[in-house]
Amino acid sequence: MPFGKFGPSGKPRFALLAGLLALPLLALPGGTANASAAGGGWNETDCVSEHPRPVVLVHGTGANGTLNWLGLAPYLVERGYCVYSSDFGQLPGLPVFHGLGPIEESSAQLAAHVDEVLAATGADEVDIVGHSQGGMMPRHYLKNHPGAADKVNALIAIAPSTNGTTLLGLTALLDAFPGLADAIDGFSPAMIQQVTGSDFLTELNADGYTVPGVEYTVIATRYDEVVTPYRTQFIDEPGVRNVLLQDLCPLNVSEHVTIGLTDRMAFHEVVNALDPATAEPTDCRHILF
Repeated sequence: MPFGKFGPSGKPRFALLAGLLALPLLALPGGTANASAAGGGWNETDCVSEHPRPVVLVHGTGANGTLNWLGLAPYLVERGYCVYSSDFGQLPGLPVFHGLGPIEESSAQLAAHVDEVLAATGADEVDIVGHSQGGMMPRHYLKNHPGAADKVNALIAIAPSTNGTTLLGLTALLDAFPGLADAIDGFSPAMIQQVTGSDFLTELNADGYTVPGVEYTVIATRYDEVVTPYRTQFIDEPGVRNVLLQDLCPLNVSEHVTIGLTDRMAFHEVVNALDPATAEPTDCRHILF
């Protein structure tokens, strides 16, 4: 079968990275996402914020609603935001590693989660912040769920698989080894859906990347080794703000995982996008502060 028919992500190495990063979750009570989130100040039903919109965090492939946000969620909470995350793309028998199921189903889960957050907070809109698949999948939600664009003010995508990935050329193995794509698809449809040229991404991007009424920001690092080439993460459409961290500070060496997990420059850019009226320039100082 031709390479172009295989969907997005072919990320065996990312699955391994996500697995290593998820090990701390095993020490949590019950190994669940809620255990950590409850102690981190987010996912609180009685949250009162100085900001008009709650923030919905959308995790990446092989991660979950806690693992992906151990850095950014507390950072936002400390700055007065009400923050909510959940798991999506779960597969049977995998209690920690999520974001692996069909992206269309994850999109429907996000739709339900947004509605739950709006109902719980009484807000009219949310802001969505996503990492990797979590930066791309909300575009499916916005384009395919009626009324979604009226519920979302902004989408801030950190290292998103906007146009899929070549995984540093490794996805070429899908053509070289017959049956490999089917094997990966059987394990994780979302991985295969994120390969550059997939049917899923071709359809998603065919009529444009954005929808009217939603503000878009993309934050990327040139050292991304998972979503490659890194510039394919950007959205070349009017009104979209594309940020390369190394343009702000050449000393930044974050790669795909750390840009979403620990990078305080990326975090500062997220806050700038959430509240442009009070935005402050991001520079090398924000690597540490």
